[in-house]
Order: sequence, then structure tokens, then C-alpha cells
Amino acid sequence: MTVIQQVSADRMKIIMFFPILLLVCSVSADQTETAVQQSNTQDIHAVLRELTTSLAVQNERITVLQRENQEQEAKLETQKTELQSQKTEIDQLKEQLQVKQVAFSASLLDHGNGHTGPFNTQITLIFKHVVTNIGNAYNPQTGIFTAPVRGVYHFDWSLYEHGNIAAGVVLFRNGENIFIVYEHQPTGGVTASNAASLLLEVGDQVSVRLWANSRVYDSENHHTTFSGHLIFTM
Repeated sequence: MTVIQQVSADRMKIIMFFPILLLVCSVSADQTETAVQQSNTQDIHAVLRELTTSLAVQNERITVLQRENQEQEAKLETQKTELQSQKTEIDQLKEQLQVKQVAFSASLLDHGNGHTGPFNTQITLIFKHVVTNIGNAYNPQTGIFTAPVRGVYHFDWSLYEHGNIAAGVVLFRNGENIFIVYEHQPTGGVTASNAASLLLEVGDQVSVRLWANSRVYDSENHHTTFSGHLIFTM
């Protein structure tokens, strides 16, 4: 075989081998790409699993924190209620300490003289001439004493009348008849008095009412009177 023939034969072999090489390279590239894709898919799945696990953990932590926050809010609300109750009690104690002394004394007419009554029904007597009103619990506009603190109070009331007519006054607590003072004689003047100690709650009202169909008299000498004072708190 000549050199030329040998070269030609070698060229034919190369030409025939090249497509085979390309085919092998193509198959190898496809396998590599498939392997890379499979690896990438596995990595993505692993990352997703990790994220899912992490999200579940975070959700659990959030749930725990929300529950703890609700418990703290409930505790704070309870403490707020307790503090408000304590503040109310303290304010009441302060009010009681501030109102240590309560006393008043008044007579029926502020000036001049004359009779009050008779009327066919009971009326509240308004004692207008105020001598003492410590604590301002007695109201000279209405004739009513209102207890500022819970405690025991002592009250005195007296009347004067002259002439042939009945004279009677009654001590009332919140509309309840407590004690009465009543006199009736044909001639001359009559005087009478009474007293009572009462346990009063805050806001209880005490007054003196003129008995129906009777009358009382007062003048600058202050015969008909109403007085009261706090003995002690409860």
C-alpha cells in the first residue's frame, strides 16, 4: 500500500469515528444534564422540607407567644380591677377621715315669730335659723340632714306651742317614723322634746315632720329646734 493510500484510509477512519464521538458526547451530556436536574430537584425538595419544618416551629412559637400574651393581658386586667377597687376603698377611707366631725343645731324661724300649721297632712319642717352646721350635712333649704359617713348619730328635737290645739313633731329616717313628740292641753303653753341615736348609712336622710292637724310656735327665743351630731363612725 502506498503512502497516499494509507493516508486516505486514515482519513476515512477519522471521518467515520467523528459522528460516533459526537453521539457519545451527546449521550453523555444528556445524562449529565439529567443527573444535574435530579440533584437540583432533590436539593429544592430538601430546602422546602427544611422551610416547612421551620415554619411549623415558628407557628408553634407564635401560638405560645399569643397564649402568653393573652394570659398577661388577663393578669393586667385583673390587677387593674384590683387597683381600682383599692383606690375606691382608699378614697372612701380618706373621705371618712376628712369627715371626722359632724354637728348641727337649728331653730325653726330665722327671724320674727309665729305659728307653723296646722295642715291636714304631715310636712317637713325647715329649720332656717342655723347656729351650727359642721360638715354641712344639714340643708337649711330643705330641712333634711344627710349622713356623709356610715356611723351612729344622735338627734334632739323640741317644740313649743300655746293655745287649745295639739302640738306634735316626728323624727323620720328615710320616710320611716322613728320617735314622736306630742302635747295637747286646753290652755297655756306646752313644750316637749325627744332624742334618738341612729345607725345611718351614707346618704340616709333624717328630718323632723309636723304631725297632721297640729302646729308649733317659734320666735326670736328659738323654742322649736332640731339638732344632731355624729357620735362615731362604723
